Amino acid sequence: MQSACLKIRPWKFFEVLTSKPGPRACYHTRNGIYGYKPAAWKNKLDLGLRPKGPSTVASEAHCRLQAWINAYRQHGHKIAALDPLALQEPSTPPELDPARYGLSLEDTTSHDVSDFLQADVPSSLSEVEALLHKNYCGYTAAEFMHLKTEEERQWFAERFEKVHEEDLSSESKKELAIRMAKSQVFENFLAIKRQSLKRYGGEGSESQIAFFLQAFQQCADAGVEEVFVCMAHRGRLNLLIDFFGFSPTVMFRKIDGFTEFPSTASCWGDVVSHLYCSRDIDYNGHNLHVNFLPNPSHLEAVNPVAVGKTRGRQQTLGEGDFSTEEDGRVGDKALCIQVHGDAAFSAQGVIGEGFCIAEVPHFNIGGSVHLIINNQLGFTTPEDRGRSSDYSSDIAKMNGNPVIHVNGDHPEEVVRACKVALDYRNTFRKDVVVDMVCYRLNGHNELDDPSMTQPIMYDAIKSKKSVPDRYSDKLVREGHMTEDELHTATTDHYNWLSNCLKDAETQEPEAFHLQGRWAGLHPPPKFRTSWNTGVDTQLLQYIGIKSVNYPEHFHPHPGVLRSHVHAREKKITAGSKLDWATAEALAFGSLLSQGFPIRISGQDVGRGTFSHRHAALVDYKSEDLHIPLNHMMNDQKAFLEVVNSPLSELAVLGFEYGMSIESPNRLVVWEAQFGDFFNTAQVIIDTFVTTGEGKWLLQSGLVMLLPHGMDGAGPEHSSCRIERFLQMSNSEETKIDTDDVNFHFCFPTTPAQYFHLLRRQMIRNFRKPLIIASPKGILRLPAATSSLSDMGPGTTFRSVLSDDAVNPSDVKKVIFCSGKHYYALEKERNDRQLMDTALVRLESLCPFPTMELQQELNKYSSATEYIWSQEEHRNMGAWSFVAPRFENLVGCQLKYSGRAIMGASAVGVGKVHKVEAELVIKEPFQL
Repeated sequence: MQSACLKIRPWKFFEVLTSKPGPRACYHTRNGIYGYKPAAWKNKLDLGLRPKGPSTVASEAHCRLQAWINAYRQHGHKIAALDPLALQEPSTPPELDPARYGLSLEDTTSHDVSDFLQADVPSSLSEVEALLHKNYCGYTAAEFMHLKTEEERQWFAERFEKVHEEDLSSESKKELAIRMAKSQVFENFLAIKRQSLKRYGGEGSESQIAFFLQAFQQCADAGVEEVFVCMAHRGRLNLLIDFFGFSPTVMFRKIDGFTEFPSTASCWGDVVSHLYCSRDIDYNGHNLHVNFLPNPSHLEAVNPVAVGKTRGRQQTLGEGDFSTEEDGRVGDKALCIQVHGDAAFSAQGVIGEGFCIAEVPHFNIGGSVHLIINNQLGFTTPEDRGRSSDYSSDIAKMNGNPVIHVNGDHPEEVVRACKVALDYRNTFRKDVVVDMVCYRLNGHNELDDPSMTQPIMYDAIKSKKSVPDRYSDKLVREGHMTEDELHTATTDHYNWLSNCLKDAETQEPEAFHLQGRWAGLHPPPKFRTSWNTGVDTQLLQYIGIKSVNYPEHFHPHPGVLRSHVHAREKKITAGSKLDWATAEALAFGSLLSQGFPIRISGQDVGRGTFSHRHAALVDYKSEDLHIPLNHMMNDQKAFLEVVNSPLSELAVLGFEYGMSIESPNRLVVWEAQFGDFFNTAQVIIDTFVTTGEGKWLLQSGLVMLLPHGMDGAGPEHSSCRIERFLQMSNSEETKIDTDDVNFHFCFPTTPAQYFHLLRRQMIRNFRKPLIIASPKGILRLPAATSSLSDMGPGTTFRSVLSDDAVNPSDVKKVIFCSGKHYYALEKERNDRQLMDTALVRLESLCPFPTMELQQELNKYSSATEYIWSQEEHRNMGAWSFVAPRFENLVGCQLKYSGRAIMGASAVGVGKVHKVEAELVIKEPFQL
């Protein structure tokens, strides 16, 4: 047993400092709370806007002119030259007709439009129209008139109009041309050297290089330290090598069937289009660390993970919501860039969920910058059958976020679009979208013939010269570079790739996991470990009392004061009959004392779905929030973030997983409102939680709490689908499990067991996801309580709980079970006074506790019957998992006792449920 027992220290009582009441914010606290700070910086924001024109004495002509200008700002994008293929001729919307506003282009009078436009001299209406066309109907257009405030709309208009006057330096143009030319060399190299490879090349969308060049430079100039990038497949390999420093040698090895990790690493690996890496980039003395996240093939699933990891880094850096500075702005040091495909952006529900949580307290990262690689086509699905909206980007407007559309055939326009996007995000700390309209040179993969379904589109594509060639030709003509410079750069790049390909057969990759913040952790061991997760009982008492303390001025709800605060104080003082919520508070408080920050997230987790937790107390009169565990001591370094999330599972669970992989020293807990509500987050569970370490060597200590129990609540409020998780595990039926299963699944029956599981997540020297089938009906069951001694020094989580109420030599029948079902069986056994029957609880299902069960069976030498009893249906629950393992590993053949096979997880008829509930309790004693 490895010891991590926490000793008591003479903590000083923490005095809560209160500030004067201020105006109520939109959140449940005026003064902020850990993980959320009211945005005081917004009140001091100097936008540098032009003075507004007179509002009360404006002439009629003045107003008509303003309406016409605003019409261009609102509708100009509809006639902009955005499509590089020019397959459709846009029709001019009637809102742009000056006659509609009583204006005529034949009017040669000079009008002062300086109140509305970036124009220094009076202009005729025809000159105004030309300026409007240039600004809003060219190769770049914008949708911003839906922004929430007049200040935002005015700022955006001024910045968008001004950016058209900003030119790139000659050196910047040259660098852009060479980078795009090198990207073309890379794609051609792979096309020739590995003709059968599905590389999802970026041909047709090369201007994304212009976006990243500008974005990274602008981030470095603004003092951003970390950039997190997520994207799907198209063009990914090119960016990995060009921007993120991934080794071409390792990539070529992967393409040829070798592992991307050292041969000593225990992992399954992933396909080449899911590779990832990170690196430091120096921009004129400004260091920028860029992180390119791994992704699964499930479109857009990685996006909330990237946002969560970004917020995790913000917490690690102590910025924004975690800053000690009053005016600290979230997103100063860490930024997320999300790269999307057009078909997925409009169709995948996780995008809507992502925008839903983007500005919610405890999820806000100060805005993401989104880039849509708009191929105007899914696999074979055209735009008009891929969405109902005009643009793939329209969902971004649900939160009032601006969208900048840009023609991908014009790299310098993409740079300008990126400038405005980054400036908007940095100014207002909100999401912004750049929709780069381009095309896909080849099919969805290079082995596909897209002309079978899009013949007209691909006739137009085949007739085009590539973006890198056209842009480099332009720069050569303009004298920014010579053909020799271009030839030298591309030849050198080709030769470098050739040398890397030669080295691929002999060079083994280096390990890059368990470094940085993860240094000191280890790969999971190939054996089972036990950890002393106990805590000094005096310290537990201190934490228990502090967990319900509140300031003198605070007014708890009378019911909470009676049933939660006073009740816990009595239990802690007595040291016995501690319920689940108390055990959780003790686990959280002890980990906080050791310096581990904690985040618990989910729908209604502050109070708890079953009104059991009350981790965040609400003032009965003012609705201010108070988190007692954040006020345990004067010198407290780690804090509890209580996150009542929106009604989202997919994006929220992805976000929490991202938080968990950012640092090993943060306990991240996600609680489903009911157990099977994880269904809508199944993609995150399948592709990240249960497989992330095997595919990418990314350890995660994420805890998922899934309330489980057949309580008569119907099909969707009963089961956390234990069978699904056990099927997803890599536990073997004929081989003893080690700690190195892909995740741990536990079904604890006592608060102390839950306490030890939570602490074990942080105490041990490796990280594994932990899924807990957590309680509902026994949260307050008197029989399901623990004492402080069960959590004291030398105690630990036990995978199997013995039956201490029977004499082993008298036992003739052994009933194995898990979870709350035990308490119903125990009551039935005691009522029948069947003391020749032992009840043995499996607290850990995965890893399967083979050795403990063998030791348990050795106690009952006279037993002749062995039964597995569960309240779930036979085709659900743990039966199909435990039966072969008992037979193959423990040497015991079990009989089944439980509900019969059914298609739903529970019946919805009360009387039928009652009959079933009685049957599953009585049957095991009658077999």
